[in-house]
Amino acid sequence: MRALLLALGLLISTPAFAAPICFTRAGDVVHCDATGAMPLGWRLPPAEAARREVNQPQPRASDVLKAAAVLVLFFALIALMPEFDGAGDHDWDPD
Repeated sequence: MRALLLALGLLISTPAFAAPICFTRAGDVVHCDATGAMPLGWRLPPAEAARREVNQPQPRASDVLKAAAVLVLFFALIALMPEFDGAGDHDWDPD
């Protein structure tokens, strides 16, 4: 019965849509009602968009590896923590 209700709910539900995005003449993303916003659907010319994409800073490989190492160490520390659920009396002994 639950599966039927879930399937029915998924079939009749409608997706939520985000507000539209507009750009300024410089290619910055702004709300469509902001000052300097171009009309909805306007895009930078392809050559200008490509030039801006090339000028965006890219992360160095060493920075990506450092971030990955920090995440691995963080999850390793979590995995090494002792089990404690607080349900048993021995969990609360003052040792």
